[in-house]
Amino acid sequence: MSWLFLVILGILSIVAGIYALFNAVAASVVATLIAGWMFVFFGVVQIAAAFQASGWGARILSVLLGVVVLAVGLNIIGKPLEGMLTLTFVIGVLFVASGIVKLFLGFSVSGNLRWTILLSAVASLILGAMVLTNFPQSAEILLGILLAVELISNGIWLMAIGWVEREAKKVVTAAVNPDAV
Repeated sequence: MSWLFLVILGILSIVAGIYALFNAVAASVVATLIAGWMFVFFGVVQIAAAFQASGWGARILSVLLGVVVLAVGLNIIGKPLEGMLTLTFVIGVLFVASGIVKLFLGFSVSGNLRWTILLSAVASLILGAMVLTNFPQSAEILLGILLAVELISNGIWLMAIGWVEREAKKVVTAAVNPDAV
């Protein structure tokens, strides 16, 4: 992949992230639909994988899991506003659960790492509390904001990788052919 392509893709991702940030409600609906289609895709893959499983018990469980995941995806796509509520609630619970696990981990290690993990735990707990105490109102914008942050951070990452690749090519070119520089 060309370094320029990565930089352009990064810029587009950042622009999309900024747009999503200023249109958080619409971005929340888009994020919900993306999640729904991902469930559909993974449900179909799970059902297809059932035919690779050994034994009837494994096949039946794999098909059942695939059907459930597929049904969840179709339900989210069919009712995106309800799906948005459900996904937001799940994210809030996951923030809290992640914070609790980080608290236990933080108290089980020593040194500077302890404080880093504990700080991350507190941040997760605060985010979870913010989502859940403002639920269902938080559902309106949370997924859109998370999508925006992800797009912006991916854009920054893509641009950084592009610039690193560009500089690496310069170094390699200079090492292989010093007269070319």
